[in-house]
Amino acid sequence: MTSVVIADDQVLVRHGLRLILELAGFEVVAEAADGAEAVAAVAAHGPDVVLMDLRMPVMDGVEATRRIVEDTGGRTRVLALTTFDTDQHVLDVLRAGAAGFLLKDVTSDGLSDAIRHAVAGEPVLAPSVLARVLDHFAARPPEQSSPSSPPPGLRELSDRELEVLGRIGAGLSNTEIAADLVISMATVKTHVRHILAKLDVRDRAQAIVVAHDAGLRHVPTRSARGA
Repeated sequence: MTSVVIADDQVLVRHGLRLILELAGFEVVAEAADGAEAVAAVAAHGPDVVLMDLRMPVMDGVEATRRIVEDTGGRTRVLALTTFDTDQHVLDVLRAGAAGFLLKDVTSDGLSDAIRHAVAGEPVLAPSVLARVLDHFAARPPEQSSPSSPPPGLRELSDRELEVLGRIGAGLSNTEIAADLVISMATVKTHVRHILAKLDVRDRAQAIVVAHDAGLRHVPTRSARGA
């Protein structure tokens, strides 16, 4: 059974999320009213996933995410769950190591699916949030996209891996990448695995940030988007 910690400063929100998750078959092992409590709860229970609000007292969700990812080596996946979807919130929490970002208007089924995807190592970004991330980077020159240099592993990527990374950065799925590059799904999965290893990132959510920080741009073809 997948174990979850819920971090939110509103009691009713925490209780509502607990009810939804327990009815869906998840085990809620702890609740936290601020980021510091969330960090402590993860240390005590070692959950699979943390649902993390961003605006909380004592310690905000971005800092709590950063500490949890560092403390657990990424074993505990953090999903940001908030009413705020500004560009900076999204980028800050992804750079802190979050596995995804959801808005609180997500459906019960959508929330359950997101947790399962996070546990499976898949990125979780609400469509509207992903659109904001892509728009944010598309509107800025590459040199202004990142507060730090791209990871050294970027230089180790082959030309084909750079092409795949650019498409990951554009939000394409493996199926869409395969169609766009006219290669097999197995080949795409191999490239993605090598890219994540060389960049030393945990998942595609982190790879999206790296791709845009590095100034990689890609506009998918009509066939890749099924147009």
